[in-house]
Amino acid sequence: MKLIVGLGNPGKEYENTRHNMGFMVIDKYVDTNKLGNFKEKFNGLYLDTVVSGERTIFLKPLTYMNLSGESVKKYMDYYKVSIEDILIICDDLDMSIGKWKLKQNSSSGGHNGLKNIEKNIGSNAYKRLKIGIGNNKHIDTKDYVLGKFDKIDIKIIEKELNVFNNVIDDFFKLSFGDLSSKYNGKSIEVEDV
Repeated sequence: MKLIVGLGNPGKEYENTRHNMGFMVIDKYVDTNKLGNFKEKFNGLYLDTVVSGERTIFLKPLTYMNLSGESVKKYMDYYKVSIEDILIICDDLDMSIGKWKLKQNSSSGGHNGLKNIEKNIGSNAYKRLKIGIGNNKHIDTKDYVLGKFDKIDIKIIEKELNVFNNVIDDFFKLSFGDLSSKYNGKSIEVEDV
């Protein structure tokens, strides 16, 4: 069984903001594959489905970013999901738009959602897909991550979302080492859109 978690903040005011990359990736995958509708439980929106023959829970915590781990822990416990079968999808300030990285057993990198997950599950051994949202040192970090993408960024993200659909597909088929080798180091640049 797999648990695939997209991090973000609930509510209309946070839609399409930089901090909601995780939600955007999950929504795109579920919509593209017509997997059904989300239901609400344990302070999260979830979809219980089958992907590549494996039971899978897609989760969007409704706890707001900084408390994401509370919802993740409840789903882990209820569905008895092992840490090796979790993929967390989140934004990353330290990479530019169009870049991403698959990682495991690494630090939160200052990301409050990841910090809270580690605190609640007691480990950093889960797998993660970190997606670059860039950074602007002239804007307060909180304002930046809660800000909307500009038009050029949106074009890059639309292309990225198709790549992330493939990443999720391959998450079921490849070892994490092979998955990382296949997708890490790749990127989408402005010239590509």
